Amino acid sequence: MQISSNFDSGNIVVIDASNVRQVQLAIRPDLNSNHFQWFYFKAEGLQLGQPHCFSLTNAGQSSYARAWAGYHSVASYDQRNWFRVPSRYADGALMFDITPEQPQVWFAYFEPYSRERHAQLIEDAQRLSGAELVATGRSIEGRAIELLRISRNPQAPRNIWVIAQQHPGEHMAEWFMEGLLERVQRSDDAELNALLQQADLYLVPNMNPDGAFRGHLRTNFAGRDLNRAWQSADEADSPEVVFVQQQMRAVGVDLFLDIHGDEEIPHVFAAGCEGNPGYSPRLDRLEQQFRQLLIDQGAEFQSTFGYPRNNPGQANTTLACNAVGLEFDCLAFTIEMPFKDHDDRPNPHTGWNGVRSKQLGKDVLSVAAVMVGQLRD
Repeated sequence: MQISSNFDSGNIVVIDASNVRQVQLAIRPDLNSNHFQWFYFKAEGLQLGQPHCFSLTNAGQSSYARAWAGYHSVASYDQRNWFRVPSRYADGALMFDITPEQPQVWFAYFEPYSRERHAQLIEDAQRLSGAELVATGRSIEGRAIELLRISRNPQAPRNIWVIAQQHPGEHMAEWFMEGLLERVQRSDDAELNALLQQADLYLVPNMNPDGAFRGHLRTNFAGRDLNRAWQSADEADSPEVVFVQQQMRAVGVDLFLDIHGDEEIPHVFAAGCEGNPGYSPRLDRLEQQFRQLLIDQGAEFQSTFGYPRNNPGQANTTLACNAVGLEFDCLAFTIEMPFKDHDDRPNPHTGWNGVRSKQLGKDVLSVAAVMVGQLRD
């Protein structure tokens, strides 16, 4: 059996693969950072019908060790159809077993979103969704950070911004963006057409291409957590944030969504700006309405479980959501999807996955369509 991870988003260190019943592995930390949790590797030369057991021996030292409880790894024979494999966490190791049906299998922390698929997404957005590539930033390693605009009314008074994958291991975020862009392709969508008469959409499908390609969990090439850089971004260690801030300041922001994944909480939820200085009754009303509309329309979303609310004036304004909400006095949310499952509608075979992430992206547009006229009331 051979194990490899020298491919896009790959991450694993082989300790001992001589015994297929006790394969010893470790997760490699982010470059220039101590964060790690994301893994993605290929095992080939498997013996059909024979159990194979893999152990991630350093899981207990990962960034979110508590997240392994109740978590199940994903696997695929073709990198297209992903399913969950029974996993268990004990004595600081994450272990999962498979009796393979094919001689090769890929394992990952979550269904990966490849750079190849990203390139196709950008092309399809322009060719099929009517998106315009209005600007391109550059990561530290020179990878493109594309800013797409969907504009159907030159006099549209509002600007809606959605960014994704600041944390590179949170691949569900770009699946969300793919779903959003797929919906924009529909010319017969009256709800979407009404939204686009009132607002332009500004979309950054992947904020952290270096980290994603390198198999990082949380940081960019410099080891910087981009979602802690919004008050101190600079060209040396966080040009990704500098680029987006410059573009936002050029056109303004009326609604901002930052798309993420959460390691520990098995629910879809949103975190708002209630701790920001100057948080107003208007913003409180808009936040409550946004959450309730998602629930009322049947989206996979809930508002019971999530992060503790910040006390007034105690928000961490280095986070994108809080920084943008504060600077532009706008409705701003971090939307979190799980690495596990949305326990309100469990699916043990897939857990939360790319398809469900895509649907949430489509559903969020429905909420924006209802609320767009009220964003500045």
